[in-house]
Amino acid sequence: MKPAFKSALKVASAGAAACFALSASAATVTIATLNNPDMIELKKLSPAFEKANPDIKLNWVILEENVLRQRATTDITTGSGQFDVMTIGAYETPQWGKRGWLAPITNLPASYDLDDVVKTARDGLSANGQLYALPFYVESSMTYYRKDLFEKAGLKMPDQPTYDQIAQFADKLTDKSKEQYGICLRGKAGWGENMAYATTVANTFGGRWFDEQWHAQLTSPEWKKAMTFYVNLLKKDGPPGASSNGFNENLTLMSSGKCAMWIDATVAAGMLFNKQQSQIADKVGFAAAPIEVTPKGSHWLWAWALAIPKSSKQADAAKRFITWATSKEYIELVAKDQGWASVPPGTRQSTYARPEYKQAAPFGEFVLNAIKTADPDHPTLKPVPYTGVQFVGIPEFQSFGTVVGQSISGAIAGQMTVDQALAAGNAAADRAVKQAGYQK
Repeated sequence: MKPAFKSALKVASAGAAACFALSASAATVTIATLNNPDMIELKKLSPAFEKANPDIKLNWVILEENVLRQRATTDITTGSGQFDVMTIGAYETPQWGKRGWLAPITNLPASYDLDDVVKTARDGLSANGQLYALPFYVESSMTYYRKDLFEKAGLKMPDQPTYDQIAQFADKLTDKSKEQYGICLRGKAGWGENMAYATTVANTFGGRWFDEQWHAQLTSPEWKKAMTFYVNLLKKDGPPGASSNGFNENLTLMSSGKCAMWIDATVAAGMLFNKQQSQIADKVGFAAAPIEVTPKGSHWLWAWALAIPKSSKQADAAKRFITWATSKEYIELVAKDQGWASVPPGTRQSTYARPEYKQAAPFGEFVLNAIKTADPDHPTLKPVPYTGVQFVGIPEFQSFGTVVGQSISGAIAGQMTVDQALAAGNAAADRAVKQAGYQK
């Protein structure tokens, strides 16, 4: 063997060994997240993170929203350490942080600029003044509508519609022969699916989940009126199979031109105004979420955030990833890939100061204002012992909220009456808080 070839072989072998050593020592960070467009985009852009951090490999577990919640809850409560990063929300974060199940978020690099993160978002992901997750995006709820259909029908959407007006518009704009539905709303069972929306309807009709002594109020006249309105509206003017439609399904219906109106998360604005994703990008109008007897609790506050379970074996690597995924740098990457209208909203003041964002996202200031004015501490007309606009901020809510969601979804599908659904839901909610010792 020639000396030159021998030395080249040695160099190649040494390089291969070094590569093998690097891959062998690479920390694998397993991320549990949900199958919505913003999270799919995060996965798509994540090779940029792996390239800059060759000692970290990302392993993605992408799940339907209800399944993600079940898997994350099981993992965190058993401490099994299956996930290093969890996508969780404003409901779980403070509770799990308080219980010591999440790693506190501390010592972020100065370049992260934590003060730039919207205060409402930071507060919602903290417990006792300690931050436990970094917000990936923050949302409230709003009304989307088709400007062209409204114009054609001679209708005008007010800046602040009432539910009575929404029902009148839906009646006039429904044409089932053309697969044009006056309204699309969540009907899919789940405490964070149909109940997130249905609770805001109950709130603005003057309802509340519990009175001050923790007695369930789902059979109250306010809840009955609100849920009868919601169920009848979907049956009359909604798409077929509405009891199976959640956020993703309604986003598809709206962006393909099947809905005249849709009341849902503000995060959808970036998708509906994106010409690559929406057939109606130049026809979308927007207004505040509707109100009825009170504006209180008519629009929700939610954050999807990235948290590190205490059980993670790769906490340092996980922290590097969530810092990158919620950074200004990541927002720039999305802007380059999808356009400024589609960047993760509601998290950073600097996003809203960008001229490029203002131009691409005519809804930007409106959304930021909806987020800042949602009030989880005073979500209802009558006083309540809990916090949360579209959820009750106690651990037991996951369980009974889902049971109520199933009953309401059953009423939309025609399997039971609204009264039957609410009676079953009320019993489940009462039983849960009694067993947990809330009722004195």
